Amino acid sequence: MTNTIQNTKQNIMEAFNFRHACKEFDPMKKISEDDFNFILETGRLSPSSFGYEPWKFIVVQNKELREKLLPYSWGAQGQLSTASHFVIILSRNIKDMHYDTAYIQHMMKDIIGLPEEAQQIRYEFFKTFQKSDFNLLDSERAVFDWASKQSYIALGNMMTSAAQIGIDSCPMEGFDKEKVDSLLREEGIVKDDHLEVSVMVAFGYRKGEPQFKKTRQTMDTIVEWI
Repeated sequence: MTNTIQNTKQNIMEAFNFRHACKEFDPMKKISEDDFNFILETGRLSPSSFGYEPWKFIVVQNKELREKLLPYSWGAQGQLSTASHFVIILSRNIKDMHYDTAYIQHMMKDIIGLPEEAQQIRYEFFKTFQKSDFNLLDSERAVFDWASKQSYIALGNMMTSAAQIGIDSCPMEGFDKEKVDSLLREEGIVKDDHLEVSVMVAFGYRKGEPQFKKTRQTMDTIVEWI
């Protein structure tokens, strides 16, 4: 058992060292359907605050749409044209994530499956959390940013799971959010104003080795034991 745990830990650390922000992929190499479904599943199974899953994953395989994204995505110039799979992660805004919305009721009742009494208890906890514990209702942007925090958990899990099976990735915030939001609505991909772009991520196989060595602060710099 000890050897199994050590091997698992070693494999995970190898994946973390393998992963880097890949700026250009080999356009001739495609991720298999089975492998990409595995990556998406690790995103789907990711944890979220209160279990409300405030995300949606848009897998952009359409070449024309990728080209339309290029002018508004300065951080994805090399990835949009070369990635095997390109994902836009959307997060829900206050129209869904306010404590008193139909979406929250749907999540409690239909997805989590809480009985009516438990729903009311959860409702009051969530209301207090938003109104006073985290002061999220001070602005609509605060609610969206809180929802985006959850989407980044899914993002990290997908990139790590990809690395563990030898697939490269690159997360991106280098885009004009307002213009990408507008494009997705114009194209009929986002059909209402309840979802907004949170972050993008590209997946594929590296064209070459990373140009720079992985650098991080030392453990004693970022960790304090009390």
